Amino acid sequence: MQLLENYVGGRWMPGEGKETTLVNAVHGNPVAYSRSGGVDFNAILEYGRKTGGPALRKMTFHERGRMIKALALFLHDRKDKYYPISYQTGATKADSWVDIEGGIGNLFANASLRRRFPDLPYHVEGEAIASSKNGKFIGHHIMVPKQGIAIHINAFNFPIWGMLEKIAVNLLAGVPALVKPATVSSYVTEAIFRDIIASGILPVGAVQLLVGSAHGILDHVQSQDVVTFTGSASTGQQLKAHPRIISEAVPFNLEADSLNCSILGEDAKPGTEEFDLFIKEVRKEMTLKCGQRCTGIRRAIVPAHLLEDVQIALSKALAQTTIGDPQVEGVRMGALAGKTQVAEVRSQVEKLLKETNMVYGNLNEVTLIGANAEQGAFLSPMLLVNEHPLSSTLVHEVEAFGPVCTLMPYANLDEAIEIAKMGKGSLCSSIVTYDNEIAKQFVVGAASHHGRILVLNRECAKENTGHGSPLPLLTHGGPGRAGGGEEMGGMRGVLHYLQRCAIQGSPTTLTEITSIYQYGGQYKDPGVHPFRKYFEELTVGDTVITHKRTITESDIVAFANISWDHFYAHTDVTSLEGTTFTQRVAHGYFVLSMAAGLFVDPGKGPVLLNYGLEECRFTKPVYAGMTLGVRLTVKEKLPVDPKEEDVIHKGIVKFLVDVFDETGETVAIATILTMVQKRVSS
Repeated sequence: MQLLENYVGGRWMPGEGKETTLVNAVHGNPVAYSRSGGVDFNAILEYGRKTGGPALRKMTFHERGRMIKALALFLHDRKDKYYPISYQTGATKADSWVDIEGGIGNLFANASLRRRFPDLPYHVEGEAIASSKNGKFIGHHIMVPKQGIAIHINAFNFPIWGMLEKIAVNLLAGVPALVKPATVSSYVTEAIFRDIIASGILPVGAVQLLVGSAHGILDHVQSQDVVTFTGSASTGQQLKAHPRIISEAVPFNLEADSLNCSILGEDAKPGTEEFDLFIKEVRKEMTLKCGQRCTGIRRAIVPAHLLEDVQIALSKALAQTTIGDPQVEGVRMGALAGKTQVAEVRSQVEKLLKETNMVYGNLNEVTLIGANAEQGAFLSPMLLVNEHPLSSTLVHEVEAFGPVCTLMPYANLDEAIEIAKMGKGSLCSSIVTYDNEIAKQFVVGAASHHGRILVLNRECAKENTGHGSPLPLLTHGGPGRAGGGEEMGGMRGVLHYLQRCAIQGSPTTLTEITSIYQYGGQYKDPGVHPFRKYFEELTVGDTVITHKRTITESDIVAFANISWDHFYAHTDVTSLEGTTFTQRVAHGYFVLSMAAGLFVDPGKGPVLLNYGLEECRFTKPVYAGMTLGVRLTVKEKLPVDPKEEDVIHKGIVKFLVDVFDETGETVAIATILTMVQKRVSS
């Protein structure tokens, strides 16, 4: 039998003292054991802060993103070895796919986020803030990695996904992590963690693993650390109230199990595609992972006159669910994580039965394939009915974390919203309807109490990811009972591990700090036209000031004819009364096109193509007789990852195009993106 080990301080080591035996959830036989003592929590945290942290902070966002992508590829090549281990937790292949490949997919998704950050070790947030009359004193915000360690306390139900979805975010931010999986399924986490370390892809100290008890670790947290917890609301609240968390003001991200709900729209009658979708989705959420998902549907809220129809249809669907050994052909639902979890679910169902009736399933009996109920941790799916959800409120307070769901009726949509909110905050909700007005009313009315809402109908049925599936680039978390935290969420998730700092100074100084040209800053003489420079040779602030051109009436008329843009302000001077224009005005896009004619160096060079346009503003009317010039400045440089088939390696350069008139005043300003060749192909 395997002895699980911690990976701390840069080496694998077993714990000491009391042993905990971990068993196969299907057959009850031992699979591993762990020891809960013999570790110095303070030393572990200090190792992450002083060894892993500095190494990660030296890397840029793009380097960290490529590192995470390399790790995802490494683990993806080995994914098949994790399935047999996962089956021992009672998970079916479909359950395991979500955990294993969903977790690795999370790494890929977060790795791609690097393109939304600068190629710097820190992030420049938003736009500059003008702070003086003449523009020589401005403010901005940068966000730098916290100089602590992320402590992840994870739940038992997703031993791989739970770890990978968290470390992907803190690693991209440049913060090391200590992972504490739930003991009952920690052997799965340890297996993939061994491959993470063996890969050599992450810097030393970037991640550590603690499979034994973590009791007392919060006594050693510091203000620069971040703690995340996934699990029961009661445990999370206790940890969040730890005196050290409070005294050090440690960010604590709590993602707790919640009483999520799904609503059947009044339009979704039997025979409609939406009715069938609702039945399918509720059945799936009850049986996938045996209902052991923090996002599972606990409350199914349906129109009162359809309650019996839903009960019959859902019971029929549940009757088709085969239960047993996940490795036996045809089994659709496996075991719960362990006997302790079975006892906990039964206890919670008994509480619910005080105010509900069980209309499908059995609390003590279950028919199995290839398994024995005495040995394994099995339960029947159970469907309950609460006919008075506004007055019988246990269903909004008690959660059975297993294959259990309660049906309840509503009289109208306002009542459905009220019932949904009685769960006091949840990770997710869904509504199945083909009526967009119903969807809008529900979303606007219920969004305050939910972290995510899925609107499901026939149009998105084939491509939707499901009620219970949080996505890497969308927020995962919820208010109230759900903990009030947010995990993942694209850039939002990364920002949890960064410290925002306002910076003030001259545009020139802030240009140097941010590596982004700040309007009003000093220009740099590029020596030659920037279009003659390779990507590596360009410097932020390089500026060329062009020769000038006087606009004529003929220019405006000609552009109208070429573009087919005959808007009255450009073509009909008799219609200008009551407008802001005093005479025929030049097209904004003509001004921009004219600017390109002034600043483009036409000869073949490192500039390969125009890649796009953003942040374009026309700030002053341009009339015939005005003389315009352009200040073209290198604003920002963005690397592009080379592909194997690329013959030419390149990067993206943002140029600030500042079009000014004879008085020196800006009439148009825009940022253009160009693809620029690199001198070296590495």
